[in-house]
Amino acid sequence: MSDTTHSEPAAAEATPIPNKVDTQSALPPEETERLGGDIVAALKTAYDPEIPADIYELGLIYKVDIKDDRAVTVDMTLTTPNCPAAGELPTMVENAVASVAGVGPVSVNVVWEPIWTPDRMSDEARLVLNMW
Repeated sequence: MSDTTHSEPAAAEATPIPNKVDTQSALPPEETERLGGDIVAALKTAYDPEIPADIYELGLIYKVDIKDDRAVTVDMTLTTPNCPAAGELPTMVENAVASVAGVGPVSVNVVWEPIWTPDRMSDEARLVLNMW
């Protein structure tokens, strides 16, 4: 399950925090909680074609920002800049999030800072990949 943060809306960009759903929104808290949970569930349906673990558990999702108008921005990274799935994973993420009921326009940003390392993987991903 993800952590959810609540804070005052700000014009400045927040520093991406791994596996955080940012619900800075005037939407009712129960609606942002539902959207956040449904978005995380949708992200868990997206898999890197070369790795048998979902991108959320791999730690590739750095930030999910739900705006007042229900627009969603996702900051994600890839395991390496030369990832063969670099062309398709952002589109998979966009489509997965857009499939969530009540979500408005979706944009996906591929970011490289902080760099991804295996330390970002959840225990679930480590188990699937036998990386103990």
